[in-house]
Amino acid sequence: MKLLRKILDSQAHIFEKGGKLEKLYPLWEAQDTFLYTPGERTRDHGPHVRDALDIKRTMSMVVIALIPCVIAAILNSGYQAQSWLAAHGGTPNPAWIGSALAALGLETGTIGAIVVHGVLLFLPVYIVSMAVGGGLEATFSIIRKHEINEGFLVTGMLYPLVLPPTIPLWQVALGVAFGVVLGKEVFGGTGMNILNPALTARAFLFFAYPAQISGVQPWVAVDGFSTATPLSQFAASGHVVDWNWFQAFIGAIPGSMGETSTFACLIGAAILIGSGIGSWRIMVSCLGGLFGMSLLLNIVGSDTNPFFGVPFYWHLVCGGFAFGAVFMATDPVSAAISDRGKFIYGALIGALCVLVRVLNPAYPEGMMLAILFMNLFSPLIDYFVVKANAKRREMRLAVQQ
Repeated sequence: MKLLRKILDSQAHIFEKGGKLEKLYPLWEAQDTFLYTPGERTRDHGPHVRDALDIKRTMSMVVIALIPCVIAAILNSGYQAQSWLAAHGGTPNPAWIGSALAALGLETGTIGAIVVHGVLLFLPVYIVSMAVGGGLEATFSIIRKHEINEGFLVTGMLYPLVLPPTIPLWQVALGVAFGVVLGKEVFGGTGMNILNPALTARAFLFFAYPAQISGVQPWVAVDGFSTATPLSQFAASGHVVDWNWFQAFIGAIPGSMGETSTFACLIGAAILIGSGIGSWRIMVSCLGGLFGMSLLLNIVGSDTNPFFGVPFYWHLVCGGFAFGAVFMATDPVSAAISDRGKFIYGALIGALCVLVRVLNPAYPEGMMLAILFMNLFSPLIDYFVVKANAKRREMRLAVQQ
């Protein structure tokens, strides 16, 4: 490690101010700080907050928390496709996956085939996401002469997890470009965005290419077969036909690659809360909002809409609620920052998620829209919370005087 440090230091002058490759300094600084903790410190003599938790450590911890969801995404995507192939025949989608499985000598339905099939579905989407999104972030940093932050390490992993396994790769590239440029960089880059970039990218794909992102077609990576998700079955009949609650909890159901396993999301939540990265206030209040609104709609009932009768524990394990509440709603940039504001923000997300699911027959999922909508209102929530606190203090001081 000392030898590597010496080599990097000997080449640093080329990229620093006045060097031949001065314009590429953000790229140099990114790889240097990725390998080593920066040795600089502030030179002012004023008071400073002493905390070892920087952006690099924050993002690294979120990536660690996402690993269970990545594993679940690989296993479930492969399982869904291999189950269809074993039961009904057909060919994998895309077709080259079938050739790869055959070349490896893996029999349909075996554990090896499930894992490899899942990896071959997830990995290309992840690589395209990181290459296009990371390239755009590096380009903006070079143009603006800013440091390259580690924020996209998380966005680049979140984005593939909220996509179906059959998404075309060119759409992956187009969506992540939209999310990075119009959802983040136009506001000034890392720490300035008002919307979650990964959800902004998915929202663009949802409205631009709904056939590939919603409905019954995208969820099983086998040509000639499609299946409805549990939310679609609830919207149609008010109950799930093909799966039980435990299968939905562990993630053995069709859906976006990383959103299906509530169990994996709970492991991630424990890591984020235990490390102090994720806000337990937002997670708990999201659950409270979902419980309250689903219970209210259960009581109200409907003769024409069976979705009114879906209990809260099914809302919890279906769709992207758990994943959104743990990893998306808690985004420290686009979420509310005051403690009381976090409770309000999370509760409204949970309630809006259920409302969109139940009252909008064309869109049986609601977490994405609920989070993006509340991203826009989080500054307003914090404003009124701060104003209320200031008013209480003024009244208390007036009484004391």
